Amino acid sequence: MLKNFDEVQKFGKENMDMAMKSFGAVSKSLQAIAVEVADYSKRSFEDSTAAMEKLFGAKMLEKAIEVQSDYFKTAYEGFVSEATKISDLYSDLAKETYKPLEGFLAKTTNGGA
Repeated sequence: MLKNFDEVQKFGKENMDMAMKSFGAVSKSLQAIAVEVADYSKRSFEDSTAAMEKLFGAKMLEKAIEVQSDYFKTAYEGFVSEATKISDLYSDLAKETYKPLEGFLAKTTNGGA
């Protein structure tokens, strides 16, 4: 019976360690995603403010159209770039979350061997 109790304790400790590693990975990844989104939002706001200032300063219609076109092109490219970064961060989150589970799943699929 003592042997079974030790095995249960060991199993519980391993599961707790696995859960803590997984939680740490999730926390770190979500923090990185939040920082990236906040930085993008700040850059986007600054860029749109600068574009509006240029637009209001334009003396001719052609210049206003050029400023607007440049802004839309830059904003679109920035959005696509940011979406790719965020997608990569979420992919990393999934990988990091799964890492602590790999050993556990290997044990359970191999019958605990």
